[in-house]
Amino acid sequence: MPHCVLLFWMLIVGTAAVQAQTIEAVTETTPYTYVANGKVVGTATEVVEQTLQRAGLTEYSVHLYPWARAYDMALKEANVLIFLIARTPARERQFQWAGEIMKIQYHLYRLKSHPLDIGTLEAAKAYTIGVMRDDVRQQYLRAKGFERLVVSAQSLDNFRKLLRGQVDLVPLTTDDAASLCQQTGFDCANLVRVLTLDEASTGLYMAYSLQTPLDVVHRTQAAFDQLKSQGQVQRTMERTP
Repeated sequence: MPHCVLLFWMLIVGTAAVQAQTIEAVTETTPYTYVANGKVVGTATEVVEQTLQRAGLTEYSVHLYPWARAYDMALKEANVLIFLIARTPARERQFQWAGEIMKIQYHLYRLKSHPLDIGTLEAAKAYTIGVMRDDVRQQYLRAKGFERLVVSAQSLDNFRKLLRGQVDLVPLTTDDAASLCQQTGFDCANLVRVLTLDEASTGLYMAYSLQTPLDVVHRTQAAFDQLKSQGQVQRTMERTP
């Protein structure tokens, strides 16, 4: 068989193999990713789906899990795309990064009915803080020497611990706080921001597991870059969650 014909068929087979990859996109429940009418929706979900479709990776599914489970899947399984994951030095070599969806800023919140004397991050170590397992906030606070961390599987459980007085503080974004107040029927006017976690504030990305083929990663990166340069990512994420 002539070399040019052989090369042609290799390209065809290679392209078909990439298209046949079934991508499992995973994340947790947030104001940007949630279930409505039995389907995972939200602005960040839209960005991921638009990216995969632009990349020609039409065989995919989107699932919401407790963060620790989604994170573990992305560490251990092939063809897993985790999204809204903070990019930190510790995580840099654990994933194949495909694009920054949004930037976030975390704040420590307390109940208005529960005054606390906190002016610095060091002072916050005296209080119990609710975090989620394997979340960047848990990793950040633990690295800073915080020992009084109370771990939950999901953000709603974590917030309820604050409302029940089981923890003194929780680190949230402003959108997270508003969404959790709505879900629990709690008046956000009774929630007080006490400190901003500047060093923990970062970008949230989509990233593939290391076992995912590099061609899939490159296709996704290129598609995302196109959408971002066209302003589509910003327009989608700026819509009210």
